[in-house]
Amino acid sequence: MRNIALLTIFGSIGGYAYYYFIGCNNACSITSSPINSIAYGAFVGFVLSIPNKKKSKDVSK
Repeated sequence: MRNIALLTIFGSIGGYAYYYFIGCNNACSITSSPINSIAYGAFVGFVLSIPNKKKSKDVSK
């Protein structure tokens, strides 16, 4: 649970940093507003924090 919160917060910070340093004025739907950039970054951070439950197969046999 802590990983999810941390990566979501880091994603939000990354989204704002992207808006601040790279974002465009009004043509881009995500980077034209800091709220949109923060929400998108938080979403990406959340998706990256979801654990993968797939079991790997042992192929060495």
